[in-house]
Amino acid sequence: QRKNPFSSDDRLVSKPVHTHRGDPTYGRPPEGSRTEQRGKDAHSHVGKEVEELCLIIRNTGQVGEDGHVSVTFGQLFETYVTISNKVVGILLRARKHGLVHFEGEMLWQGKDDHVVITLL
Repeated sequence: QRKNPFSSDDRLVSKPVHTHRGDPTYGRPPEGSRTEQRGKDAHSHVGKEVEELCLIIRNTGQVGEDGHVSVTFGQLFETYVTISNKVVGILLRARKHGLVHFEGEMLWQGKDDHVVITLL
């Protein structure tokens, strides 16, 4: 339809024909699009959830000898799950950004309740 001169669909005209892996726009929504805005809104929302998680760790945890606040996963799960059911995903995001530290790749309720989460 993009090449059809009789097509009146304006949405198709504004889209790029092809992007390649080396292109900086590859895998990204067009600038100014609603898709781009939804992505920015989602990123902002997750950032706020990470901040809230860190605040809860600070409020429920214990200050250790090193000055860092720590809490067990079981205690954090019980506190945070009433706020959001995405506690593990938010913890992984917080670790990715260097805000918290814990051992292991993934935390499981019950099995990893003893794992210590440290607020950095």
